[in-house]
Amino acid sequence: MIINKETIYTKDAANKKIKVTREFEAPVKQVWKAWTERELLDQWWAPKPWKANTVSMDFRNGGTWLYYMEGPDGSKQYCRADYSSIVANKSYESLDAFTDDSGNINTEFPRMKWKVDFNPIETGTRIHVEISFNSAEDLEKIIEMGFREGFAMAHNNLDELLATQSQ
Repeated sequence: MIINKETIYTKDAANKKIKVTREFEAPVKQVWKAWTERELLDQWWAPKPWKANTVSMDFRNGGTWLYYMEGPDGSKQYCRADYSSIVANKSYESLDAFTDDSGNINTEFPRMKWKVDFNPIETGTRIHVEISFNSAEDLEKIIEMGFREGFAMAHNNLDELLATQSQ
């Protein structure tokens, strides 16, 4: 069986959601670590030539990940994820936001509720991400900012990272 390395998007405007599916050629435990450990996240989360940098991360129910993506020109875009539900090696949920460098929410951008599921498949792991928005306009704003292209590029970075790790 061949792994599908395409990031597949489904826009569900009626329900104000974006659904994303992607397969990785690595076991769930390895992919889970890449999504939940700061040292690994920083290696793949941002689309090249941008780089992700974790400021702080407390991966637990009620915890927060504060990070920024740094562009080649030195510009920084801060974000945070507030974790609300974690089931180890299965799923997690978070409420994400763009922020300032102290983690204060930037209300000019929409918040996004993420649910990320990790599913074992014969060839590795299938990730299913469901991102919910407060309005269809918020969903469109994120898409217009290049979410689809950027997230697909980050997934390619993750493929490269996983290939360098011993399973």
